[in-house]
Amino acid sequence: MLASLGTMPELTRQLSGLGGCTHPVRLDGHRTEYAVNTETGEIGRALHHLDSATLPAGQLLVRCNNRRATRCAACAETYRRDTYHLITAGLRGGKGTSERVTTHPRVFATFTAPSFGPVHNRPSSGRNCRCGTHHDEQDPALGIPLDPDTYDYEAAVLWNAHAGALWQRFSIYLRREIAKRAGLTQRAFRDHARISFAKVAEYQKRGAVHFHAVIRLDGPEGGDTTPPAWASTELLTDAIRAAATAARVEGPEVDGRPHACVFGRQLDVRPIRSADFDGGQELTERAVASYIAKYATKGAETATGTLDRPLRFLAELTQARITEHARRMIRTAWALGARPELADLRLRAWAHMLGFRGHFSTKSRRYSTTLGALRDARAEWRRAQSDPVMPQGSDTTLVLAHWVFAGTGLSAAESWLAASLEPAPGTEGEPTWTSTAATS
Repeated sequence: MLASLGTMPELTRQLSGLGGCTHPVRLDGHRTEYAVNTETGEIGRALHHLDSATLPAGQLLVRCNNRRATRCAACAETYRRDTYHLITAGLRGGKGTSERVTTHPRVFATFTAPSFGPVHNRPSSGRNCRCGTHHDEQDPALGIPLDPDTYDYEAAVLWNAHAGALWQRFSIYLRREIAKRAGLTQRAFRDHARISFAKVAEYQKRGAVHFHAVIRLDGPEGGDTTPPAWASTELLTDAIRAAATAARVEGPEVDGRPHACVFGRQLDVRPIRSADFDGGQELTERAVASYIAKYATKGAETATGTLDRPLRFLAELTQARITEHARRMIRTAWALGARPELADLRLRAWAHMLGFRGHFSTKSRRYSTTLGALRDARAEWRRAQSDPVMPQGSDTTLVLAHWVFAGTGLSAAESWLAASLEPAPGTEGEPTWTSTAATS
């Protein structure tokens, strides 16, 4: 049909501009760019006009930019690469970050949740699981409670719901612990050093969130300033362990049972080495950046086998292809979400995420560049490749645009044509590293 209408070449070009996105946002409207002379303020002729009705698809198609690999592999890959560059900039410098950061104390730390009951696992010692079986790495039983009826699903969901607040409490305690070891007051600490970090949340197979973080000790103005002489990797590591042990968030009381959220005993803190990845277990800058970026595109559905979208009704679970363990966690979150005293946790809205409602990747202000800056730079480069040369005397443009949402996704014909285009680049060639605290 497309070939008979003579629109296939034009539609192919429009779809190729999506970079492999399979769920684009469809927009109706128009956009016009005018040349503006900054000396006189005079608006010149229109440089470019775009009307969605004249496009081959009948609408403007914009990438969905979904970070989840299960929803859109192409957009998730772009998000992963941006995260990789963001983390790398904070370790090696570049993209507005000083190369001095390579000499600053920095570690890679993994923070886990406490135990909510024994689960099928692979002990690092090589011993069998408590069930008497030595599980394969891909065994679907991993992370499933040995006795679901005694597993503390309520505490697990509430821990996920408070994980973001617990990290914030930890970051406050970390500054206190470093200041104490340096012989400074908390107020004086600000004039001597600053903590910079970037972290990502990952789900363990049991459905509990844990955090992987790059933590760096800088001078008072961030990566551009040299940390004080007393700053060392050993001091930073010791302070992290103390702060993680002390961090505590008082949770709600449910049916007379109080809940408190703390980190688990599995805490892994390792220094980051300034060298290229060598294929071993060394924590190098490249290995750490790859590891964090990999998990930035994954959610609970990847590790725990749950849903990747919110629930409107609990009855939707009857048709969902999820594990029984995930089903019980979702039901627990849904039941807790009905309690008025827990309304602020919005557990029903985040039941598909097993209660976790925080951001998957966050960073401190001075760690490095931002994802927004990386996206803007990419958009500016694309614009420079496609926009016409501005007339002499004009050094800026005026853009007038009006767009309205018209839907999402591709038609059957568009999907067929998009599938025939060259696929988005994969993730081959980048190293991975496995944390000893990431296998619970």
